[in-house]
Amino acid sequence: MQYTLIDFLALLGSLGFFLFGMKSMSEALQKVAGDKLRNILAAMTSSRIKGIFTGFMITALVQSSTATTVMLVSFVNAGLINLIQSIGVVMGANIGTTVTAWLISLLGFKFSVSFISLPLIGISFPFLFSKSKKKKSIAELLIGFAMVFLGLDFLKESLPDIDRHPEILSFLANYTQMGIWSVLLFLSIGTVLTFVIQSSSATMALTLVMCNNGWISFDMAAAMVLGENIGTTITANIAASVANVSAKRTARAHLIFNLVGVIWVLFILNFFLREIDNFVVGIGLLSPFEFASGIPVALSVFHTVFNVFNVLLLIGFAPLIARLVTRMVPLKEDDEEEFRLKYINTGILSTAELSLFQAKKEISLYARRTHKMITYARSLFNAEKETNIEYFYNKVEKYEEISDRMEVEIATYLTKVSGDHLGSQGSQRLQTMLKLIDNIESISDSCQNAGRAIYRQKQKNLEFPPALRDNINKMFELVEQAMEVMIDNLDEDYHNVKVDAAIDMEYKINRFRNKLKKEHIKKLKEKKYKYDAGVVYNDILSHCERMGDHIVNVTESILERFD
Repeated sequence: MQYTLIDFLALLGSLGFFLFGMKSMSEALQKVAGDKLRNILAAMTSSRIKGIFTGFMITALVQSSTATTVMLVSFVNAGLINLIQSIGVVMGANIGTTVTAWLISLLGFKFSVSFISLPLIGISFPFLFSKSKKKKSIAELLIGFAMVFLGLDFLKESLPDIDRHPEILSFLANYTQMGIWSVLLFLSIGTVLTFVIQSSSATMALTLVMCNNGWISFDMAAAMVLGENIGTTITANIAASVANVSAKRTARAHLIFNLVGVIWVLFILNFFLREIDNFVVGIGLLSPFEFASGIPVALSVFHTVFNVFNVLLLIGFAPLIARLVTRMVPLKEDDEEEFRLKYINTGILSTAELSLFQAKKEISLYARRTHKMITYARSLFNAEKETNIEYFYNKVEKYEEISDRMEVEIATYLTKVSGDHLGSQGSQRLQTMLKLIDNIESISDSCQNAGRAIYRQKQKNLEFPPALRDNINKMFELVEQAMEVMIDNLDEDYHNVKVDAAIDMEYKINRFRNKLKKEHIKKLKEKKYKYDAGVVYNDILSHCERMGDHIVNVTESILERFD
């Protein structure tokens, strides 16, 4: 058989072309949809049924369970979705990923969509240069769709022809007649392929093409599909490896859900496949056991029925899975459940006043976490090793991003509370809380800007004289002291505000900032340090001073309503 290295590289290239098309289509669709997909995922998870439907719809739209699960991990990491809710979305994503197999088996093998692929690319290509982001994203979506089916055609053409090379079948025959060991072997192949390619869609396409060409039998193809279900959990676990404990638990739940599904279906695999065969023959299609061309549709039916049955069987065990993964990934003493809503993630309480009390505690926790963000910015400034610099900078960026989400979640909660009957004092307290979270989020914005200025200084190797370093550390110290006063005021009853201490700290920050500004101008003229370093130095001080302004605004907002 003359199957050269060039032929093998052509096979890899075809697979890469298909995978790139799938990736482009998925990313472009997410751009077209904007934040709608995220909003849907965040909103429609109040029950397991809604979570399953949401996971199915988003995965069916973006054609990637990986995109859904990685997005899901980020939401759990932010504390916007709890563990039970995330399990429902994972179940739905597993059903949604079957849409890819149906598209390929119904379109890719029935007629050549690639016939219109090149004209579709030709029509869409000029819009790639459009100034409109939406038109550009739509063009990327259509080109990605065309590339998926061109890649599928390339795959079919790059595989060796079984009719001309029957020895391939004899090679595979050595591994298809070993009973359960053959099933486990092809299951492992499906798992490894999906792990390596990082896309169950691409592995499914490869499996369907191999079936259509007669490489493997229906039962071995089904085993590969089961392996793909395990392999697809790898990406979510990789994404969760750098996330918090809750995100790790979500990724483990995905793995357990798929593993349990594979295990139970293995015990009845022969019976399951016979029933699939009876069904497809009963509706007038070819038997997958007798005709290779009948395998793609039968395999799609198997993939769908398996995932639907798995969801129906395990949906009631979501709390048990949650408890299991909680034991698997325990909360250690040094672990941080950062930015996870603690007090208001259970919905509106029986009375609006009780709900406001819960919101008050959540705002105090929000302030404490923002304080921690400032300590990370200070640690970034004093870091010297590259690994430490990247670690603390990523912490600052992560905290600011999730701080934005926390503000939205708390504000949404307060908006719901405002719909209940509130007295005049309760209405005033609610308006104050909205103002408080706005100022706290502004503190995190200023802290992020300070962190970026520091990171710029590190990347450009701009040296600060010891006196300047001491000044910045002193400024951070004053800001942290002001934050402590602010947090004390948030913890106390809103009628017992230490306004004098808050104003005094803001005065110290402003006075110190003005003093350093005069010294900075003088030292620049004397060329005590480089101009670039001076610009960054001034930026850091200015951002710290703005933090001080927003910090005192929190106390003044409380005082404004309750003096």
